[in-house]
This record gives sequence, structure tokens and C-alpha cells, in this order.
Amino acid sequence: MDVGQMQRQWVDYIKSLFLEGFLDGQFLHLQKLQDESTPDFVVEVVSIFFDETEKLLNDVTTALEQPSVDFRIIGGHVYRFKGSSSSVGAQRVKDGCIAFRNYCEEENIEGCIGCLQELKQEYYLVKDKLQTLFAMEQQIVAAGGSIPMLKLDI
Repeated sequence: MDVGQMQRQWVDYIKSLFLEGFLDGQFLHLQKLQDESTPDFVVEVVSIFFDETEKLLNDVTTALEQPSVDFRIIGGHVYRFKGSSSSVGAQRVKDGCIAFRNYCEEENIEGCIGCLQELKQEYYLVKDKLQTLFAMEQQIVAAGGSIPMLKLDI
């Protein structure tokens, strides 16, 4: 496959991530901050998001398993999760955090447990999709190409 084909595939793939609601404009903003002096900026920021999220998901899971659930602590974890997902443009994860916070405010344990499962699913979906995107970028660069700048009218 030539570089032009790989670039077109990349454009189609990333557009699908926006159309399906996985990503929002914040992700494009991150891409604009990347330049020759910081060629791995987006990958590094998203990797930090992945690391933080794994810890937050474990913390929330542990907090929900306690005999006496402290919804304030869980709400704090979910608030941080919402902030980090917003910072990388993980739209569906951020939306799930908003619903989760509502259940925390209502002190609804069943709602929180259900939301946690949905959040985990959305997180692992977006993680897989971003890892695929980054692998496509590595292939393009390895073939001597550059990553196209994307402008979406979505």
C-alpha cells in the first residue's frame, strides 16, 4: 500500500471516530499542539490518560465494593475521570462520567455499578480505537509520509 492510500485510510478512520462520537474537537486541538519539536505529543498525552484511567477505574471499583460506600469519594474519582477524558477529547467517556456523577449525587449504588460497567466498556473501546489510530500513524511515518492535518465540519 502506498503512502497516499495509508493517509486516506487514516483520514477515513479518524473521521469515523468523530462521527461515532468517540472523539470531539479537543482531540483536534491536541493535534494542533504537536509539531516537529514534540512529534509524539498526542501519543504521550493519551498514554498519560490511559495510565490515569486504569488507576481511576480500579479506585472506583474498590470504592464501590466497600461495605459502606462513600459516594463523595467515588464522585471525586469520577470528576477526575471526566476531566482527563475531556482533556483528550474522549467524548463518549466524558458523557458517561456525567451520568455517573448524577448517580453518585443520588447515592444510587445500582446506578453507579451499571455506569461503571458502561464506562469501562466505553473506555476500552476508545483505547483500542486510539491505539489503532496511532499504529496507522506509525505506518505512515515509517513509509516516509506525514500525518495529514484534519479539519472536520462535523
